[in-house]
Amino acid sequence: MDEKEELHLTSQELQVLSELDSRQFGFLKLRGTEHGRTRALVLKAVKYLEGMLVQVKEEERACSPGARRDICIDPKTYCKLGHFHLLLEDYAKAMSAYQKFYALEPDNWKDPLFLYGLGLCYYHYNAFEWATKALQMALYVSPGFTRAADAHLRLALMFKARRHWTIAAVHFRRARLAPHQDATFTRLELSFHAAHLLEARGLRKAARDAYERLLKEPQLSSTLKADVCRQLGWLYHRCVSLGEPAARARAAIWCLQRAVAAEPESGAGLYLLGRCFAAQGKVHDAFIAYRNSVEKSEGNADTWCSIGVLYQQQNQPMDALQAYICAVQLDKGHSAAWTNLGSLYESCQMPRDAFACYTNGGAAATASHSALRQRLAFLRAHLAHAPMPSVTGKRRQLPSIEEAWNLPISAEMSSRAPKSAPPPYPGKRPEEPPPLTQHQLQTLQYLQKNSNNLSPQQQALMQQLLTQYRQAQAARARAVTKSEGSATGGDNAESLAEDLLKRFSDTQPEVKKEPICADSSSNAGSSGDTMLGGRQPVVKLEPLKTDPLKPVSFHIGMSSKQILESCKENAGPPTAWSVLGDGCGPPEPPPVPPPRLSPEQLAPPAPFVYVESKRDAFSPQLQDFCLKHPIAVVRGLTAALKLDLGLFSTKTLVEAWPDHAVEVRTQLMQSADENWDPTGRRRVWACASHRSHTTVRKYAQYQAGSFQESLREERERGGANTAPGGGALSDSDGRESGSGPVKRRRAARMLRFGTNVDLSDERKWRPQLTELQKLPAFARVASAANMLSHVGHVILGMNTVQLYMKVPGSRTPGHQENNNFCSININIGPGDCEWFGVPDAYWGGVRDLCERHGLSYLHGSWWPDPEELRAHGVPVYRFTQRPGDLVWVNAGCVHWVQATGWCNNIAWNVGPLTARQYSLALERYEWNKVQNFKSIVPMVHLTWNLARNIRVSDPRLHRAMRTCLLQTLRAAAGTLAAVRARNVPVRFHGRARGEASHYCGACEREVWHALLVREHERRHVVHCLACARRAAPSLAGFLCLEEHHMDELAQVYDAFTLHRPAPAAAHAAAGVPVAVPD
Repeated sequence: MDEKEELHLTSQELQVLSELDSRQFGFLKLRGTEHGRTRALVLKAVKYLEGMLVQVKEEERACSPGARRDICIDPKTYCKLGHFHLLLEDYAKAMSAYQKFYALEPDNWKDPLFLYGLGLCYYHYNAFEWATKALQMALYVSPGFTRAADAHLRLALMFKARRHWTIAAVHFRRARLAPHQDATFTRLELSFHAAHLLEARGLRKAARDAYERLLKEPQLSSTLKADVCRQLGWLYHRCVSLGEPAARARAAIWCLQRAVAAEPESGAGLYLLGRCFAAQGKVHDAFIAYRNSVEKSEGNADTWCSIGVLYQQQNQPMDALQAYICAVQLDKGHSAAWTNLGSLYESCQMPRDAFACYTNGGAAATASHSALRQRLAFLRAHLAHAPMPSVTGKRRQLPSIEEAWNLPISAEMSSRAPKSAPPPYPGKRPEEPPPLTQHQLQTLQYLQKNSNNLSPQQQALMQQLLTQYRQAQAARARAVTKSEGSATGGDNAESLAEDLLKRFSDTQPEVKKEPICADSSSNAGSSGDTMLGGRQPVVKLEPLKTDPLKPVSFHIGMSSKQILESCKENAGPPTAWSVLGDGCGPPEPPPVPPPRLSPEQLAPPAPFVYVESKRDAFSPQLQDFCLKHPIAVVRGLTAALKLDLGLFSTKTLVEAWPDHAVEVRTQLMQSADENWDPTGRRRVWACASHRSHTTVRKYAQYQAGSFQESLREERERGGANTAPGGGALSDSDGRESGSGPVKRRRAARMLRFGTNVDLSDERKWRPQLTELQKLPAFARVASAANMLSHVGHVILGMNTVQLYMKVPGSRTPGHQENNNFCSININIGPGDCEWFGVPDAYWGGVRDLCERHGLSYLHGSWWPDPEELRAHGVPVYRFTQRPGDLVWVNAGCVHWVQATGWCNNIAWNVGPLTARQYSLALERYEWNKVQNFKSIVPMVHLTWNLARNIRVSDPRLHRAMRTCLLQTLRAAAGTLAAVRARNVPVRFHGRARGEASHYCGACEREVWHALLVREHERRHVVHCLACARRAAPSLAGFLCLEEHHMDELAQVYDAFTLHRPAPAAAHAAAGVPVAVPD
């Protein structure tokens, strides 16, 4: 850049540039002619800033080592450049600038505008995992983020593409609750995506109803109407549960004809219309529809494949061949076209060409096709003994595949089918970019973190790895979302709806540009900060608008009076806060701890302890033993305490309350160390189960019938295998063999697991609950030494007892307990259970493997492979729980369980008063916010109750609790100040005895003390402040309810001090509400 060149801008232009950031993406289209002046201004600013950065780098290189450098670069310069490039839709440069800011700014996670822009770049490159993380972080650090609706929609689309249905539905719902003016999409578009999610989940009737409701909307655009009609028409065509075949056929054609009329220039509706006509035998109409589709969209391999099917059905093999060749030239990975072409060659007695086509079809298929494998095996065996074809032999009916590839095509097809390279033959599958290895990923992360200190060779390596990663991610995304066609029918639902996803990514609706004021949640980052002028000794971006709030540093040594006064001086909406403290970044899954464990350490023996007497049961050493290990088995405890476990037997339950509700999970029966897909041919982590409900009496009948059936099978086998009570599964011993798949298919019976039987009602289950009071205090359901007893209300399954009724093979999939609390599980018998456990320090490794298998760690159902875990350095405990055994699951331990016999189990959670338990619970509470997962333990409400009820002698526990009290008191005072500043009425509500904690109806975060309530659909819904402001910036229509008097909270906060017990009381007796150190 010329040293004399300066950038002269008016104050108005500076103001325009200062307001440009990632939030304008999708609203401000700089490619359009109407924003030409703004585009020119941004290009001028980019040129100046880039030139300035180059000049600074050149001057730095010119400086001698150790010389003083007067010129430095503020990291926000790169962030602002990233925003400009993003708005210019130059994603590569935007990504580069954002990565530079990420490397230079240690607190980059505090800037929601940077995180949002980075997430948009990753989203553009289909790097869904990184885009998800960036957008989730943006929503976490700024709960009131103005572009939350767009962030939630993109998260929903990414989770839908990865088949994570539950979390996708959560984000669709939250996107729908955001204000319409803050989104680049319409509510009708969002409703269409939500309807398609129902269809993708297999809820076909609900999807049909949702589509039909959309068609009744008067404001439906023609493009969206075409999309809805296409989806609905194809749904009628392929879903047999939607009515009689004739009625469905008429409905499908009617809907598809409406789609064509709504969007005449689109070939997608015409193609599907042709498929429907072909299925009804209307060949002429189908040809016309296909021909028109080809004219509208030339490069559609599905259309050419379907044309080939029609020609083949009409006994026109040469025309069918040319159509199939068109299809595979357009898409070399079109499995259906290759398979149909192979079938055509086989019908014409050309097995070698058929084998080549089948091989390409099998290589292109994304799923296993048993029929295709069988044909390949047959042809391979046939060709092995067949003579080579003779040159003078019988004239072939069709040219070979190589000849057909280069054969001149008929005039009708030649203008539509582009020429390309010959097809890949066996062993020559088109190469896709290989995914990065773990070592390459670590290298890339290291290079990105140190990008400002790299040599040219290292920079080249980083660019190479980054390019390879993006290509692999794009290929993976295509593999996920690609829809397979077929000769007789296929599911094009996902590919059709993804057309709208592409439009959402590429073209956003135009809206009138208005000045945007940075909200308080965005001031931590680079919002509104641009300073462009002549040469400056420091390239720094200063905000044009200063924050009126005085920065205050809060610490746990402050009194409640100081905290409240500081909040009054800084009256306004509270910024984002964390119960972990201001200096703590968002929690992240930990990497697998070094060093690498030995094979013996990767399969550690389970910690066992045998209790021989009542004295042993109540000794402090038993609790210390349990707290010392990730998971432990206490044997003999129930016998020593003379617990009557028969009170929890199936017979007693039926006699007491036969009509009590039981949740049932229908699962596939298989051995404990295996998990196969429904076909029985591929080992997977996904653990499928279907939910239903029954009663105790009916499940007892099923449980007894299952046992009798097993006895009958044992007698038929002549007692060759173990007795039923031993718990061995009959047909699979966990080893693979040549006939393994056949055995697995024969043994693939379905079982019913009775789970989550609620025993919380003391009126019904008083004898059972009274019997459990015999347990030592640390293991009781209710105890002063149990944090969960201080919640003050019922949390089903956590501070109440749940019972599980099992038959062999019943599975509880892998999980951590809610908010990482400990759990107690007692086997009632008579059969055994097999347990697997992973220490909490390795849960990040388990999560990484879940993501690698395409499963959601929090929302998914997964059954890990122990050998795969150990291969990745994750140790796995494995042990058997016998009748009467108590299993202690320590805080954060990942575990999964399978019954090997007929048995019942009872379980509940406990919270030891230790710093480790409390800290792990708080960390998971915050991580759940990042992951948009509801924490069913209200940690804020629990912390204040603990502060009222207990004295703490552990400095670490006191510090963690005091920090949480400080942060929540600040948030409560700030919320009340913001509410009163908007003239919202505040009324004291109080808390009733046993009243459940409150959660935001929009984001499902805990709402404590200040409840913002508004009527919605005839019921009052609680909101947090961020969601209430998004719904109504002025909070119009809201009422604020106070749960406590502020004076009371101040008194509790000031009274919570570190208790230093006398030496004689160092070891408090069990049940005394005094927290002891770990």
